[in-house]
Amino acid sequence: MKSAPSDTQGKSPTQLIDERIQEIGGWQAETLTRMRKLIHEAVPDVVEEVKWRGVPVWSSGGILCTGENYKKAVKLTFAKGASLPDPTGLFNASLEGNMRRAIDILEGEEVNAKAFKALVKAAAAQNATKPQKPKSGMGGKTSTKLKKNDQGVVLLSGGNPQIAKGDGDAPVQAYIAAMPGWKSELGKQLDELIVRVVPDVRKAVKWNSPFYGSADQGWFVSFHVLTKYVKVTFFDGTSLKPEPPGFTPKSKENRWLDIYENQPLDVKQMEKWIKQAAKLPGWMP
Repeated sequence: MKSAPSDTQGKSPTQLIDERIQEIGGWQAETLTRMRKLIHEAVPDVVEEVKWRGVPVWSSGGILCTGENYKKAVKLTFAKGASLPDPTGLFNASLEGNMRRAIDILEGEEVNAKAFKALVKAAAAQNATKPQKPKSGMGGKTSTKLKKNDQGVVLLSGGNPQIAKGDGDAPVQAYIAAMPGWKSELGKQLDELIVRVVPDVRKAVKWNSPFYGSADQGWFVSFHVLTKYVKVTFFDGTSLKPEPPGFTPKSKENRWLDIYENQPLDVKQMEKWIKQAAKLPGWMP
């Protein structure tokens, strides 16, 4: 186990983390200790650091994850979690960000140790693959180029198309056409299904995502491209029967469905959710 240098009363970060865990006490301390042990088992040469007023940080070629304790949860945040494979669905928080993903562990919960260590190893492997630094241009300024698809549309983190905000069908179709690979066909299928179920649906692109709703009741559903899947979010998902499976302790009434490649869309269930959602008061930003 390595520890980054520290000048806090001559103590190493590892010692500071030990003290921090002792201060926390209770189930949060037990949980953080258990997850810390798994991190070291996954990456034996991991470096321990303390940042941001005492937050434990584990690094290997860059930050892997941080550990924070809250009243109701211990949160492990992976700096580049959005681009990590998570086949067992450990990530349950910070799901809307372009980079980070987090695991909120509540009292009494057990995390799949094998899956968690695989996640930590994947994060270390990703950090080991260093992208080339962009070349400096005139005046010492650094030039960076965003990735574009064949249509010239900028793809943001996770491959999400950067489409200008706009109302109507046109920006939505532009977004769908720019969705990478298999996700574009899924986008067409979702769009056609929503229009079939709600013929007078209102469309728009906001925050680089298609939104569907009505002029009087607000938005009831949206979808968004992420690295491994497309997320379909219902803004009043807790009122749907059955509730869509995706949620976190902080998601309030939102519920969602993550659709992966080679995972057939349950059209009948999606139609039922759309019919229900369209009749509910929608979200008005």
